[in-house]
Amino acid sequence: MDMGIKGRKAIVCAASKGLGRGCAEALAGEGVDLVINARTKSELEATAEEIRKKYGVKVTAVAVDVTTDEGRKQVLAACPEPDIIVNNAGGPPPGNFRDWNRDDWIKAIDANMLTPIEFIKASVDGMMKRGFGRIVNITSSSVKAPIDILGLSNGARSGLTGFVAGVARTTIRHGVTINGLLPGPFDTDRLRGTTKARAAKAGRSFDEEYAAAAKAHPAGRFGTAEEFGMMCAFLCSVHAGYMTGQNILMDGGQYPGTY
Repeated sequence: MDMGIKGRKAIVCAASKGLGRGCAEALAGEGVDLVINARTKSELEATAEEIRKKYGVKVTAVAVDVTTDEGRKQVLAACPEPDIIVNNAGGPPPGNFRDWNRDDWIKAIDANMLTPIEFIKASVDGMMKRGFGRIVNITSSSVKAPIDILGLSNGARSGLTGFVAGVARTTIRHGVTINGLLPGPFDTDRLRGTTKARAAKAGRSFDEEYAAAAKAHPAGRFGTAEEFGMMCAFLCSVHAGYMTGQNILMDGGQYPGTY
């Protein structure tokens, strides 16, 4: 399927690896020029070069912290009129809410709620004026089914979801959609890191723990960054122009509810 977005310009945050990279590659495969962001310059530059060689699109790497005003300004300076924005940031650490102070909450809200809102604020009017825009917020399956030890993520990401629910209904008549993409367990560095820690605690090897967790999942496996990226590309396509304010759960059937 031709997504109809060849020649468009996209900003993809946290794109040096994992799900962000999956989204960047899927968009590049559709002929979209990219501005990609992450904090680690060496990893980001390597990813940018690999995408350029593989897909033949323009890729600009901006190694900054987008949770800061200056970081966002640098990204937007590299792509002042984006057609597509993929908001993405690593989740805050797990823990017990009794141990979190105000600074912990502010850090989580800055990264997982306010930063995406600032990118929306900076770009949505221009998108509406030009008659096309796609904003995809990568959040978490915890928005659909909260995870008790991820209270910081539950709160911050749910705040973003509530904000978008209202705004997305005001932009679609101007050709701009805003949707959430909610990942469950995907085979990323973060999942492998938590699996390694869990294996060490249980006295098992990483391979044993990984295989057991995958087998226990309804799909019998974890998701891949490639398939996640393709869903993101579809949400950014011309074919998804009638979908806005929605939260697409990609968890391989882990959520047990009907709705």
